[in-house]
Amino acid sequence: MFSLYYVIVLILHPMSRRKYYSPHSQRPEGLARFREAQRDRMPERLPRDPSKKLVEVYVEGYEDVSFWRGIFDHYESRKFTFEVNVPPRADLAKGKKVIMEMLPSSSPTRLLCVDSDFDYLLGNSNEQSHLVNSSPYLFHTYGYATENFLCYAPSLHNVCVKATKNDARIFDFERFLQEYSKAIYPLFLWYAYSAFLKTENVFTLLEFKGAVKLNYLEVSDNGHGTLEWLHRQVSKWQRILEERYKGHGFAEKLELFGEMLSERGMRPEATYMYMQGHTLMDNVVIPALNAVCEQLKLMNTIRINTSTKTGVALKNEISNYNNALRPVRDVLLDNDAYKHSSLYKRLQADIESYLSKL
Repeated sequence: MFSLYYVIVLILHPMSRRKYYSPHSQRPEGLARFREAQRDRMPERLPRDPSKKLVEVYVEGYEDVSFWRGIFDHYESRKFTFEVNVPPRADLAKGKKVIMEMLPSSSPTRLLCVDSDFDYLLGNSNEQSHLVNSSPYLFHTYGYATENFLCYAPSLHNVCVKATKNDARIFDFERFLQEYSKAIYPLFLWYAYSAFLKTENVFTLLEFKGAVKLNYLEVSDNGHGTLEWLHRQVSKWQRILEERYKGHGFAEKLELFGEMLSERGMRPEATYMYMQGHTLMDNVVIPALNAVCEQLKLMNTIRINTSTKTGVALKNEISNYNNALRPVRDVLLDNDAYKHSSLYKRLQADIESYLSKL
């Protein structure tokens, strides 16, 4: 009994747990020793080829490293090598604001890469947009973000194939996202114009996201039923916004704003490439991919179940097929089939122009 009581006291007493405290709860001298010990454990880098010029590339966050690495891979040569990382700050701060603060230190061997957000579309209408569009050692996505490239419509059938191992074409993603884009374009103008005014109060991201997200996708008839529902949603929000800002002259302002976006190369049928990237990926493209992939998996499952195999052989076939499947999100995050996109080609032209001057 005494031994059990002693064990309980040891577990519950604060002193008995001190060795599990985070190093960040130690005194400054202890924390300094901890950090030094961690640095000593850092793996050594391979020696760099001295004949190649090292170009450091800094991006907004961890999720952007692989995207920009995939782009700069194309330009590795006997002359150049690129190393893509998040900002080298002791406080680990990341994001577009941090990258923009690094502009004074940018150079031919120190490049910065950001999501355009609305900065490309807004041209020189504000200081940040001007810097994003004119800084020689800063590259941007032209579309809203890296997620928009991952969701490039012509690449989405291949995403389904990799996820389901079924190459049957049962859905036209290009046509669907063109129709989706044209449907949401009026609300996109409201949201982008709100950004142009430097206030989200006109039409907030939360409102925009709620108005344009897809709660479901009818795969049959290429999503016609879903698009009809979306048109009703958009019309409802248009009435809400028109009533909210009655007498403010927004109709004329939005028309002029739309003309400005058109001059920047934006077309209503490509709106999805310029809308907020996470909204597009999480609330439009992934639900659509999941709906299509479920149908593709069903096709394969029916084919297996109606085959001549029976018993253990049938179970093994079903097991083998299920083991070959991949989560849609994982495949989408690995998608790199956006390089035929016109926006990617503009980014590519910017990088090639920079390289030609080195």
